[in-house]
Amino acid sequence: MFPSSTYIERRKRLKANVGSGIILLMGNEESPMNCADNTYLFRQDSSFLYYFGLDFPSIAAIIDIDEDKEMIFGNEPTISDIIWLGIQESLEEKARKVGIQQTGPLDKLATILADATGQHRKIHFLPQYRAENIIKLEKLLSIPNAEIANHVSVELIKAVAAQRSIKSAEEVAEIEVAMDICYEMHTTAMKVSRPGMYEREVAGLIEGLALSMGGRISFPVIFSIHGETLHNHYHGNLMNAGDIAINDSGGETAMHYAGDITRTIPIGGKFSSRQRDIYNIVLKSQETAIQAVKPGVEFRDIHILASEVLAAGLKELGLMKGDPAEAVRAGAHALFFQCGLGHMMGLDVHDMEDIGEDYVGYTDTIKRNPQFGICSLRMGKALEPNHVMTVEPGLYFIPELINRWKAENKLAEFINYDKVEKYKDFGGVRLEDDILVTEQGFRLLGKPIPKSIEDVEALASL
Repeated sequence: MFPSSTYIERRKRLKANVGSGIILLMGNEESPMNCADNTYLFRQDSSFLYYFGLDFPSIAAIIDIDEDKEMIFGNEPTISDIIWLGIQESLEEKARKVGIQQTGPLDKLATILADATGQHRKIHFLPQYRAENIIKLEKLLSIPNAEIANHVSVELIKAVAAQRSIKSAEEVAEIEVAMDICYEMHTTAMKVSRPGMYEREVAGLIEGLALSMGGRISFPVIFSIHGETLHNHYHGNLMNAGDIAINDSGGETAMHYAGDITRTIPIGGKFSSRQRDIYNIVLKSQETAIQAVKPGVEFRDIHILASEVLAAGLKELGLMKGDPAEAVRAGAHALFFQCGLGHMMGLDVHDMEDIGEDYVGYTDTIKRNPQFGICSLRMGKALEPNHVMTVEPGLYFIPELINRWKAENKLAEFINYDKVEKYKDFGGVRLEDDILVTEQGFRLLGKPIPKSIEDVEALASL
């Protein structure tokens, strides 16, 4: 964890930004795979980690703004816990490491919240994504579980989003640790991917690398020769010479800061002429988008810029026609680029997605565009110094989508469907890097991972 002063200062700022009432933050529980003693790998709630830093289950915390009190609640280790898990520090000892002097058992939390509710005090809590925490809140606050989402605190959501969006120097340093894991994962995948291997052999190897480096994967590995499926977690395909595989994977540090990188790998060591054409369009789009990053620029404008580069490249290949800017405004490019250009990253790979993308990536004046494709853009607002962003354009040839648009003759003034038909077996190409927005522009995070065709082929041919 960071020094206690980090968490003390974070909570101080949160209190100032919320103003009054009681802030309730729920830690996570362990989640059983098939029985209570056989659990999934524990992952603490990211906002709880941000403000309280304690990475173990079955705890909760309050910040009483009006009375200037902070408390962590949990039950002390039992002799059974010690037998099975070893000697444990007391809750009080753990709490002091993050600057909390008051602790109590979980049933005391219920009493405090009941008293506050009886006094009609405002209790702020965030949206919940774990069913067990929804059930807990139902009992703690006497709110039916179906109504919990209607009682979340918008003031708290906005305060947390504003605070967590700006990464401190110590956070950036921790993200760089995650980037070291990413480097090993991606360069190893390039070196070992060969015809005759199954995708799972590579996916398993790079997940193991993350574990061996003291971390874990920051999201389930996407490694697939069917890159046209954007989040393809199936790893059962046999890879053949001439295939290309998208490797979208990242490491998470022991402190749970994330990395998120994508590269596209030629199976057999060489891209075909057609693959090179598509790859270079995506590479140009990404490099153009990255160079446009600087404070004050709205990320939705960078998304549009990247999309126009994609459309122009597809026009040169004869797959699209007309003016690229007009095609993008009409949404024609979304036949090939169905998602957003990138997202914030930090303690979550999609940072703060759990508290609501529209609060994190948009504002009261910058709203999400409902048009297909750009509607999936997670971040549209203006960039600020110390935002950490991914930039990940791609081109994806989804046969079912192509068939549907062609049958409707949709946006035919911009799409050459006869030529597109010949690419239905292509798959997809995606390239992704992580960047820090600086006062003047940007800085790429992590050691450079091969990305040019020549560099990727050189490593993939070893």
